[in-house]
Amino acid sequence: MITKKLTIQNKLGIHARPAAQFVRVASRFQADVSVEKDDEAVDGKSIMGLMMLAVGWGAEIAVTADGPDEADAIAALEELINNKFGEA
Repeated sequence: MITKKLTIQNKLGIHARPAAQFVRVASRFQADVSVEKDDEAVDGKSIMGLMMLAVGWGAEIAVTADGPDEADAIAALEELINNKFGEA
């Protein structure tokens, strides 16, 4: 199991499009993925779960992956977040 704390850098935070991108990337891996903010954890492969966290710009989240490809999953999700989900 690997957990990585990441800061949301895109101005609008995790709204519908970034949530869908996150789920698309997370779903490429066998590892279970969860996202936690303010002691509330959701399935990282659930668009609705991610949107319910109401993650805004500058918020810190903890992304956890547990499974055979957990390191690759964390690296891919970290890259997505650090690239601001492709937004300005």
